[in-house]
Amino acid sequence: MFGSFLRSSTSVLRTATTAPTRTVLGRLPISSHYRFLSTEARAQIDKAVKSTPLVLFMKGTPDQPQCGFSRAVVNILDVYQVPPEKIKTYDVLVDAELRSGIKEYSEWPTIPQVYVNGEFVGGCDIVLGMHQSGELETLLETSNIIPTVPEPDAPATPQPAS
Repeated sequence: MFGSFLRSSTSVLRTATTAPTRTVLGRLPISSHYRFLSTEARAQIDKAVKSTPLVLFMKGTPDQPQCGFSRAVVNILDVYQVPPEKIKTYDVLVDAELRSGIKEYSEWPTIPQVYVNGEFVGGCDIVLGMHQSGELETLLETSNIIPTVPEPDAPATPQPAS
């Protein structure tokens, strides 16, 4: 799917000293050598991340993850029972150019990568932290990916006797 666009994206490497740095969710700055994605490749990846409410670039498939980090993200998403029509996965192992292109697109050096409503969320460590803190459930609910679970009714406060 991405091969022809990404093949045209090879170009000059940029050094860490001239590459812009960026932080994601307060994490370490990202700065290293990378290729410049062609406009076509960037547009193709942009279309992919916006095609479905939740997009996961991973190693392998949800049924057969090929790395522990991809397996962890799949397991976390399984906890929330994300409906199949709300998630699209891409196996980066079948396309080396997609594997490097998605890293440049997100400016994030690792796979898996999770996108919600076209916005980059993070990799396994970020998703795991969000899951542990409850932020992931909130994000999935507010993004209409999973139904909102109603809060249990608060117990009635006893009224003072008159």
